[in-house]
Amino acid sequence: MILKEYIPYIEELIELAIKEDIGDGDHTSLSCIPSQERGRMKLLCKQDGIIAGIEVAKMVFQRLDSKINFEQILSDGDRCHTGEIAFYVEGRMLTLLQAERIVLNIMQRMSGVATQTAVYADKIRDLKTKVLDTRKTTPGMRMLDKLAVKIGGGENHRIGLFDMILLKDNHIDFAGGIKNAITGAKKYLKEHGKDIPIECEIRSLEDIDLVFEAGGVDRIMFDNFSVEMTREAVKRVGSRAQTESSGGITLETLRDYALCGVDFISVGALTHQIKSLDMSLKACK
Repeated sequence: MILKEYIPYIEELIELAIKEDIGDGDHTSLSCIPSQERGRMKLLCKQDGIIAGIEVAKMVFQRLDSKINFEQILSDGDRCHTGEIAFYVEGRMLTLLQAERIVLNIMQRMSGVATQTAVYADKIRDLKTKVLDTRKTTPGMRMLDKLAVKIGGGENHRIGLFDMILLKDNHIDFAGGIKNAITGAKKYLKEHGKDIPIECEIRSLEDIDLVFEAGGVDRIMFDNFSVEMTREAVKRVGSRAQTESSGGITLETLRDYALCGVDFISVGALTHQIKSLDMSLKACK
């Protein structure tokens, strides 16, 4: 199910995808396919993985033709296998051909992100730690990437710069230190009547004391800490704030960091080091 807040962004992306691909007309199809001729296609999975983007694909077809008939076999988040059929779609052949590449571009990438996320999430499924994505997404495709992470079993860190204050190293350096940055953030939220979380990145164990001296932080991010430093940092923070590990954490080291007791681990690779899942839309009877 697509979260309500994602829908306006996804609809806008679909409009852009149609505009850039179809332009003033699909002249290949228009030149050789009768305008009212109807046909049927199937989405064929050509690799094992986690399928994602079926609900978005349905939106694409319905945007091009509200009378399309969409017969869903698999659901977003299902584990798919080579040779499986995810859905059938029936309608005007022109609509099916116009939607083909748009749907595949969306579903192949989303399924790649979901599959990658599932590998990371499964690694620590028995622990309390949650895997988070980052803002390392393809411009314009963020909502689809974020949705795919959720489908794959991960969690969204933040959607963008607007729904959380995250004081990173550059903010802290430009503000003149951790205390100044946190104080400024709290003042800003109060003056603007905003109620969004504050997270602060730290670069040393000593920074933890500075964060709590300023107060009012919801989460502390341990940036590029070793496993040993992370374990000590979690102990020092205790229950006073949520904790997050970030920076250079790989699939091989993920569980070691999770075992330190952090609440979250953010991994940019969920969205920027992925391989699209192979699939195709084929005409059928």
